[in-house]
Amino acid sequence: MNSPHFVTFVSFVVNSPMEFIDLKAQYAAYKDEIDGRMRTVLDHGRFIMGPEVFELEEKLADFVGVKHCITVGSGTVSLEIALRALGIGPGDEVITVPFTWISTAEVICAVGAKPVFVDIETDTYNLDPDLIEAAITKNTKAIMPVSLFGQMADYDRINEIAARHGIPVIEDAAQSFGATQNGKQSCSVTLIGSTSFFPAKVFGCYGDGGALFSNDDELANKMRAIRNHGGIKRGYHDLVGLNGRFDTIQAGVLLAKLPHFTDEITARHRIGARYSELLKDICATPMIESGNTHVYAQYTIRVTDRETVRARLQEKGVPTAVYYPKCLHEQPVFGLTGNRLGDFPVSEKASREVLSLPMHPFLNNADQDGIIEALKTAVAAMEFVDS
Repeated sequence: MNSPHFVTFVSFVVNSPMEFIDLKAQYAAYKDEIDGRMRTVLDHGRFIMGPEVFELEEKLADFVGVKHCITVGSGTVSLEIALRALGIGPGDEVITVPFTWISTAEVICAVGAKPVFVDIETDTYNLDPDLIEAAITKNTKAIMPVSLFGQMADYDRINEIAARHGIPVIEDAAQSFGATQNGKQSCSVTLIGSTSFFPAKVFGCYGDGGALFSNDDELANKMRAIRNHGGIKRGYHDLVGLNGRFDTIQAGVLLAKLPHFTDEITARHRIGARYSELLKDICATPMIESGNTHVYAQYTIRVTDRETVRARLQEKGVPTAVYYPKCLHEQPVFGLTGNRLGDFPVSEKASREVLSLPMHPFLNNADQDGIIEALKTAVAAMEFVDS
């Protein structure tokens, strides 16, 4: 899920004085460090692929626990580079989910391949491993699950199925960076991990950005070349590539934020757990699979009459967002897949019921209590009308 989510929730977040994701509070907390890192880049003037880019790659590889990190220009281009590095193109198929941001499937089409959708699990919103094998054909060249809303998909089972069929797995971890599964970091459990540094992400910069992670030396070298017009040495181009390079100033921003990231994850765990405890009798709250941690890129609940609940929350000054109001197979651009409404009932039901509440590491108890009380009132009023 590699979208410009700020653009997404500008369309879908109800206007309100309360922040849905409070980037201003984060900047105020780390202002001196962020400003200092940006000034250093402005002073040395190496704005593209400067030293901060390589410093960040080394530190992120260490954080994730893999050999290679390749920073790139966006979370979308990271997925495209991964597919290109695997040699995926016309006539090939890539399995993914229909309940995600368009980038996940868009890049499959961009390299000339066909997205093959598989439905999700009801409780986690992630790819249902039980449905994968039925979707595999002789043309399947990759499986690209999405670790949606901040929790990793069931990669033990997905990897086992993929290995049995000789198919590589790419984790779309745009929303789950910082989450873990059985002690392993998101982006470390598949052949290639991909994430996004869009500002609204769990670990975001102040523009577009993304990264790829792998333990495979050959793949890492290919991905480095592809992000730089197909070559590592200037003037020599071994592959057909693209301009996927990461800005040095954005690397500086992330380097300033990185020492605080673990504390932010801890805050997300605390705030998410508090939401779930106080809302457990009010609505369907996020379910965390055994062995997983959740970073709550979005704190997402389910309600049956979403628009009524949203309107009542708006009246109380509570912003909300909907990720995603239409599944990908419902989008006209993917009509050529041959899928129709009703093909993926779990995804379709989720798209009509999910609602995301304000969530960020700086959300205080008083504001959270106000959100919870407003939601309780909205749901109670809806139940009163229904009765």
